[in-house]
Amino acid sequence: MQAQYITQLTQHYQQYFGAEGTKTILDKGPREKLHPDFYILEIPPNKRHGVFIYCTVGMSADRTDDNLIELFVFSPKSDPKLVELLTYCASYHRTSRPLNIHHTVNVGQPWLDSSICDHAFISLPYLDGNSLELFNLGGDEIHCYWLIPITKAERDYKVENGCEALEQLFEEGELDYINPERRCLVTG
Repeated sequence: MQAQYITQLTQHYQQYFGAEGTKTILDKGPREKLHPDFYILEIPPNKRHGVFIYCTVGMSADRTDDNLIELFVFSPKSDPKLVELLTYCASYHRTSRPLNIHHTVNVGQPWLDSSICDHAFISLPYLDGNSLELFNLGGDEIHCYWLIPITKAERDYKVENGCEALEQLFEEGELDYINPERRCLVTG
């Protein structure tokens, strides 16, 4: 069943984006916590999005609880830092405190280049909807959520005001989610 999970999830991403991805595995770090078949799929710019998309494949491959999620992040360029970022998120997800919708993670470094975004927010895939979000396998519904790079101040804003307030801030501030050099929407 797990091999089927990996194969069908890869097909789900590639069919949705209309582009074949490249399988990438981080050659260092927390591999022991990950499913043995886990990898990151790098999808090149395509008809849906003119940017790179990095997707986890197997983050929840053998989970039996309600935290059946996979993550993806958009990038203006191909960058191995995103393979590292998603692999660390997947490793954390497989601990006793799994990740899920509206959670935030401390990336611990800029998500790209010298960005001030060193945290990330797990969001619904608002740009893509249910066609990307929902992946069904054998009666299980797996959610493919958008990992949005954010600043510590934006993370603190979410903790103080809630996830809906943060998403409203994104909308009002016209979040430039693909720009590593974007300004903080809380501090300016």
